[in-house]
Formats: sequence, C-alpha cells, structure tokens
Amino acid sequence: MPITAFSSVKLPGPLVEQARRAAQPMRRSVASQIEYWATLGQIVEHTGLSVQEARTAIEQYERQAADAAPPASVDALTARLLAAQSRGSLAQRVRDLVDENRALAR
Repeated sequence: MPITAFSSVKLPGPLVEQARRAAQPMRRSVASQIEYWATLGQIVEHTGLSVQEARTAIEQYERQAADAAPPASVDALTARLLAAQSRGSLAQRVRDLVDENRALAR
C-alpha cells in the first residue's frame, strides 16, 4: 500500500468541536489545530513534563505577561515579542520546572 501525506483518523466529536473553536481565532483549520496540539503534546513528553506541570508553567508565564504594562505602540509590542523570543523565557521556565521536578523525584 503506498504511503500518502495524509491519513484519515476517527476523533471524538467533542474534541473536533474544541479544535474548531480554538482554531478560529488563530485562523487555523481544524486539522491544523489538532496537529498543533499534537506537536505541543510531543514537546511536553520530550521534556519529561506532566500535563499539569506544562499547564502550570504556561499559566505562570501568562500571569507574568498579564502583569506587565501593555505596550504603548505596535513597535513596542513587536520589540517585546522579539525580546521574549530571543530570551526564550517560556522555554527556560519549562526547563527550570523540569529540573525542579527531577530534583524532587530523587
């Protein structure tokens, strides 16, 4: 049987509806949203985080971002996003959380 770029998979209706709602604001297709979620899941597994640990890290990051003063302009927002990307602050927080949990597990 030849390998194709796409495969059909049966998914629960509620999951598809959640993906549809999440996809709209991001301008993704339902399939792209599910693929995005699957990629995040792979990253979480690869880092050794539990789902709850990943959620906690993301929530902490989002709280810190919400506490920051809003940018004065689009240029200021762009500068902030580029700085966060270059710092890798969320990625670093996830790594720190993994290290903390590994230390607790010993």
